[in-house]
Amino acid sequence: MSVKDLDKLKKDISAGTFAPVYLFTGDNIFLKQEYISKIKEALNPDDFNFQKEDGSSCDIAGLICLANTAPVFNPTRLIVLNNADKFKKNSNALKALCAYLEKPCPTTCFIVLHNDSKKSKKDKVLENSLSDLGVLIDFTDLKGLALNAWINEKAKDAGFSFEQEALFTLVDQTGGNMQAISVELEKLFLYKQSAASKKITQAEVLQSIGFNKEENPYALSNAIMDGNKTLALTVVDNMLKEGQTPVSLLAQISMCTEKMFRIKHLSNAGLSSSEIVEYAGLFPWESRLIYKAPAMPSAQTLLKTLDRIIEADMNFKSSTLNEPSIVLKGILLSLFSR
Repeated sequence: MSVKDLDKLKKDISAGTFAPVYLFTGDNIFLKQEYISKIKEALNPDDFNFQKEDGSSCDIAGLICLANTAPVFNPTRLIVLNNADKFKKNSNALKALCAYLEKPCPTTCFIVLHNDSKKSKKDKVLENSLSDLGVLIDFTDLKGLALNAWINEKAKDAGFSFEQEALFTLVDQTGGNMQAISVELEKLFLYKQSAASKKITQAEVLQSIGFNKEENPYALSNAIMDGNKTLALTVVDNMLKEGQTPVSLLAQISMCTEKMFRIKHLSNAGLSSSEIVEYAGLFPWESRLIYKAPAMPSAQTLLKTLDRIIEADMNFKSSTLNEPSIVLKGILLSLFSR
């Protein structure tokens, strides 16, 4: 058995060289299906040479018999077995599958999907049955830089690129769900197909997801971080009219206040820009905020504002205030006071 990462699998797909058996583990079912599609596209099997079954209902004996059968007018047969984790421990079906994994047919590319990561960590019967020709790939959920890299690669393949803020917005608004991201990418690529610029902006991402210019969910945060008091006060009124809850707006104000406090504290301590970005938990494109540190409220003002935010949060959650906009605006006014 050999263990491969996605980069090595990509090279296999590009070269058109495949192992007789792949065991796909991990929770990222979306990514598994994506690479199955890539392998299928590379092998290009016809209906006689492609079979897809589910471990919860398939005839494993018949499937293994098919796997050991030479392909029809094609160099390789492709078989995909989903939900192999559904086989009961010590069952004849599981034993039969393990026996095949130990001695796979060289003219068949057999892909086995184990979709229960907790179970696979405890019981490695399939993994231990893989012969030296078999390949194990663990598909974990992509997050952070890995997810960003996946999105950028998709954009590059389609002939586009993302502004950093646009990339963050896409991940933020989809909750990092790869299926949702994939749908939004298709919409964005279609929308940008005839555009002169191939750079995808934050505004285009928001429009694709369903926000109009007046509904920009980052309008309040942007106004606060830019020190624009008038705009921040106006945005609060508008967002309350659009149905945003006082608690959600308070959370945005709190996030900005905490971020400014970290930037201010680290800047006063004499740290470099790169260190402030790292320790303050900023995104790369937010490094511009460091240069605004001198104009930000004092540390004392920021701490007082946080105290008011905590008090307001308790009031919002424990009682119904007639004028939440007055409370929110009062917090903003205290934040912008010098």
